Amino acid sequence: MCGIALIVSAIRITSSSLTSPPPATEKLSFSVDDVKEALRRRGPDSLGVKKVSLQRSVLGRNHISSSFIAAGDEGHGFCSQGNDDNGECTAQLHFIGATLQLRGSNPLVQPLVDASGNVLVYNGEIFGGLDIASDCNDAEFLLQTLGRCCSCGYCATAQCARSGKSTVPDVLSTIKGPWAIIYWQDSSRTLWFGRDAFGRRSLLVHWPTQDDSTFLLSSVSPIFPTEQTSEYETHNGLSCPSYWEELPCGIYSLDVDGSKSNGHMAGELKLHEYTNSMLKELIKWERTSIEPNSEDLQIYKCKFFNRETQYAFCFLRGSSTQSTIPVPAHVLLNALHESVLRRTSMYTIYQAAISSTKEENFVPVAILFSGGLDSMILAALLDQCLDQSYQIDLLNVSFDGQFAPDRISAKAGLKELKRVAPSRRWRLVEIDSELSDLVFETSHVMSLINPANTYMDLNIGIALWLAAGGDGWVSGANIDDNDDENPARAKYKSSARILLVGSGADEQCAGYGRHRTSYSRGSWLGLHEEMKLDMQRIWKRNLGRDDRCIADNGKEARFPFLDEDVIRVLLNFPLWEIANLDQPSGIGDKRILREVAALLGLNEAAILPKRAIQFGSRIARESNRKNFGSNRAANQASAGSVRIDKRSNYS
Repeated sequence: MCGIALIVSAIRITSSSLTSPPPATEKLSFSVDDVKEALRRRGPDSLGVKKVSLQRSVLGRNHISSSFIAAGDEGHGFCSQGNDDNGECTAQLHFIGATLQLRGSNPLVQPLVDASGNVLVYNGEIFGGLDIASDCNDAEFLLQTLGRCCSCGYCATAQCARSGKSTVPDVLSTIKGPWAIIYWQDSSRTLWFGRDAFGRRSLLVHWPTQDDSTFLLSSVSPIFPTEQTSEYETHNGLSCPSYWEELPCGIYSLDVDGSKSNGHMAGELKLHEYTNSMLKELIKWERTSIEPNSEDLQIYKCKFFNRETQYAFCFLRGSSTQSTIPVPAHVLLNALHESVLRRTSMYTIYQAAISSTKEENFVPVAILFSGGLDSMILAALLDQCLDQSYQIDLLNVSFDGQFAPDRISAKAGLKELKRVAPSRRWRLVEIDSELSDLVFETSHVMSLINPANTYMDLNIGIALWLAAGGDGWVSGANIDDNDDENPARAKYKSSARILLVGSGADEQCAGYGRHRTSYSRGSWLGLHEEMKLDMQRIWKRNLGRDDRCIADNGKEARFPFLDEDVIRVLLNFPLWEIANLDQPSGIGDKRILREVAALLGLNEAAILPKRAIQFGSRIARESNRKNFGSNRAANQASAGSVRIDKRSNYS
């Protein structure tokens, strides 16, 4: 994983891809050092900067030349002038990369530069699509692969008609896994950047405006200069639109041309389509079978969830437990198993991290763990995929000590995991906090969730940030499996650098209350449209924010439910096999995942109702009391969607 950024100065950007010109935003000024400091926490292993200087003589575009500034001479600011002392048009591109190394056999520092002058900063994982060796670092491999791409600048398809080479969009569309990228193709003077189709890695953008010509990309926002934002509010009397926005998922190019603008270089911004046909179908998120016919309904109604036996079955006498669970659940279980395996195979763990730690103490993977349905499924599957010699940390956050619903379900979940996987060393890490104690931390998380700015975003962000830090307590029952009654706790901090997160399960399997509302109003089609909306906006509402909060601890979030093959498998099932919202909560919602849990032997977890982290950890309750006086007042004000006032109690 990597924190990546780019600062571009003295290039005037035009675009037909942007539907409307960017609005005026906060007039802020970030230096290279500001951005480096913001990225450093994401990539504690190494930090690098490369500055590319572009120069054009008066002879025009064909005489643009690029040069690199030596390491250590990058400077502390960035140039905004259009011409140097010799009258040449100049532009500067600062590439910044902070690396958390999780793959490869040798240490690596980003940005990467090849012999042709191409520059890459890459925050992602290649889990499939491209044939990468097990001991290879994916950023190094990607730089080599992109270096073989066509650079003619005219390609609009997967393969260049002139050279027969692959194109940059084709290579990026082929990757299975999360990614955000910034790539300078020197031969064509083209800057490429973008995010994967689901936005599983954060990339923020500040588009140039009439008042601010700087173009910036960054995994995370630097801390806002307080005096600058205060000046804006004093002058205008109100807060302005955020300086940053989430970069919409896609592949973008900026073709730099020195001949179209007097005194400046110009850049034409283009948005490219993904070229992979399967990926295009996943983006559309269309399901073939949405509404059941009369025969489907008859079969559908004969299936129900029995709380006593705790698995789904039809009225088939003599059927075994496995055979009574519908076929789709078996197919989904296999897809989820492969997804977890891809994300936790030991070749994806940087070997130097293993050798520097005593093997018995090395914890390669942890789980953000509430004890609910999704995290229990991930824990059981991780046990199947990870060598038995490794401990698995279960990270659980609470703002109400042992009384928070998520703490209670986490302890019950630990007991069930010990039952189904008794040979595994499980460790429940109890991360306790009080909102009133988190003054500095709250301010820090507010910068991480930016441009999100509601109390709900902040509550979720704080809970995720604390959980990912892994700094908590383990009880005597965790230390000694035979001493379940021992209440003693010891301080413990998880060293796992990879965290499995259940994001995407609710969106794809009808886990939210709004899905039930849509079903009651518009039946199956209404449910499908609401689920589709959730999946097509998950990059903006959830994943960018979550990635920034988790990665700030030097940890990488991996999302098994958002694996391309898992998404495809779920879309291939009829909607009525996914959920039965005629049944109560905890039975009909996410029905197919409840059947998967039953297949894994997680009978108690299979009937747990959905509970969001802000409610299960009790941070929403504490936030409501602090900022609105009471839960009742907060509910009347629809507190979750209320934007944070800088003068609030959070300040």
